Amino acid sequence: MLTGLHSGQSITGQKWVIVGGVGVLLGVYVVVVSLFPAQQLLLLIFPVIAFFLALVIGNLRRVLLGCIILDCWFPIDAYLGFREEIGRLASIGGLNVSLTTLALAVLYGWWLAELSTRRQQLLRPVLRLSLPLLFFVFFAVLSLAAARAPQLSLFEIVMLVQMLLLVIYIVGTVRTPDDVRFIVTMMMVGLILQSLVMIGLYFVGHSIRVGPLLARIDHGLRVAGTLGSPNTAGGSLSLVLAPLFSLILNRDPRTPKHLAALAFGLGCIALILTLSRGGWIAFGLSMALLCLVASLRGWLPAKVIITFIAIAGVVFLLTHEQILNRVEADDHGAAYSRVPLMRLAFRMIEDNPLVGIGVNNFGFRARIYSAELGGIWLSTVHNKYLLVWSETGIGGLAAFLTFLLVTIRRGWRAWQRQDPLLSPLALGLMAGVIGQMTHMFVDIFNDRPQVQALWFVAALITVIHVMMREERVCQPA
Repeated sequence: MLTGLHSGQSITGQKWVIVGGVGVLLGVYVVVVSLFPAQQLLLLIFPVIAFFLALVIGNLRRVLLGCIILDCWFPIDAYLGFREEIGRLASIGGLNVSLTTLALAVLYGWWLAELSTRRQQLLRPVLRLSLPLLFFVFFAVLSLAAARAPQLSLFEIVMLVQMLLLVIYIVGTVRTPDDVRFIVTMMMVGLILQSLVMIGLYFVGHSIRVGPLLARIDHGLRVAGTLGSPNTAGGSLSLVLAPLFSLILNRDPRTPKHLAALAFGLGCIALILTLSRGGWIAFGLSMALLCLVASLRGWLPAKVIITFIAIAGVVFLLTHEQILNRVEADDHGAAYSRVPLMRLAFRMIEDNPLVGIGVNNFGFRARIYSAELGGIWLSTVHNKYLLVWSETGIGGLAAFLTFLLVTIRRGWRAWQRQDPLLSPLALGLMAGVIGQMTHMFVDIFNDRPQVQALWFVAALITVIHVMMREERVCQPA
C-alpha cells in the first residue's frame, strides 16, 4: 500500500517537473523571441503555436498542412540578405524563409522517420510522378553556370527546392478522400478570410499593416489584400474559384457546399476589386471550360446555372463602374510598357538559348541589355514563359511546359473516372490551371505564395489521379 502511494507521488512529482520545465523553456523562448524584429516574430512563434494546436486537435500533420495552405493566403515571410534594388526590379531579392519552410522541416522529419520503418520503397514512385518539376529545378540549377549574379540565382533555387519538396510530400502522403476534403476545406477558409480582408480594405480606403502582414490597396482602389500586389492577388484568386464552383456541382453529400458557395461568392467580389484584367480573363476562361465540360456530362443542373447568373448579375450591378472603368479607361501605357521587356527577353534568349542567363537574373541583366533599346522601364519581363526561357534556357522551358501539360492531362483523366467527389474537383482544378496558363502571358508569377499555390494545386491533381488509378486497379478484386 505504501509502495503504491509512494509510486503515485513519484509520478505526480515527475509530471510537475515536466510542466515546470516546459514553462521555464517557454519563458526563455518568449524572452529570446522578443529580441528579434517584428517581421520575423510570427515565424519564430510558429513552432509554439503549432505545438499547442496539435495538443488541442490531436493531429500535428493536419495542423502543419493547414498552416501551409493558409500561408498561401496570408504569407509570413522573411527574406534573409534582402537586396532592395533587386526587389524593385520584381526579382526575388533575398533568401526566403516562411511558415511553409518551418512546417515542411517538421513534416519531412516525421515522414522520413515513418518511411525508415517500412520495407516498401515509396519514394521512387513519388519521384517518378514529380519528374517534370524535378527536371525544371535541375535546369534552374544548371543555369547557375551562366549567371552573372549567382547569389540571386540561389535565392530562387532555394525557393523552388522548397516548393518541390512540398509537391513530393503532398503526392507521397495524401491518400484518402478525407485528406482531400480537409485540404479543400482549408483552401475555402483561407479564401473566405482573404476575401473579407480585401472587401474591408476597399471600404477603408488605405493600406493596413499588422506585424509582418501588409494588407495593401493601391491607387485607384486596386485591392491586393495580403497577397503582395493586385495582379498577384488576381492570379491567386482566379486559380481556386473554378475548383470551388466544381464543389457545388459534385454529388458527394459530405462536401460542404454552402461553405463552397460562400467562398466562391466572396472570392468573385475580391477578384473584381483587384482590377486585374489578367485575373479576370483567367477566371472567365476557367469557368467557361468548367461549365462547358460539366454540362456535356449533365453535371450542371439548371438551378445551378440560374443561381450563378443571378449572383453574377448582382455582383456586376454592385461593381459595374469599377469593371467598366478598368476596361475602358486609359492605363497610362502600363500594357505597352511590357512590350520592350519582351523584346529584351528575346535578345537574352538569342544570346543564351541553351542554359539561359541564370535563374532570377533577368532584372539584374536588364540594365545591360536596355542600352540597346533606349530608355525603357526596367523590370522583370511580364511573361512567365519568356522569363523561364531567358533565364533557364530551352530545357527549362520544355520542363515547365511539360509540368503544366502533364498536370492538365492528369486532371482530365481523373475527371473521366466519374467519382462523385474527386472527378468534379479534378475538372475544376484543371480548369484553374488552364486559366492560370493564360495569365502567365502577361505576368511574372515568381512570388512565393503564387508559385506555392500553383504547385500545390498540381500536386493535388496528381493525388486525385493516383487515387482514381489505384481504385480502378483494385476494382476487379
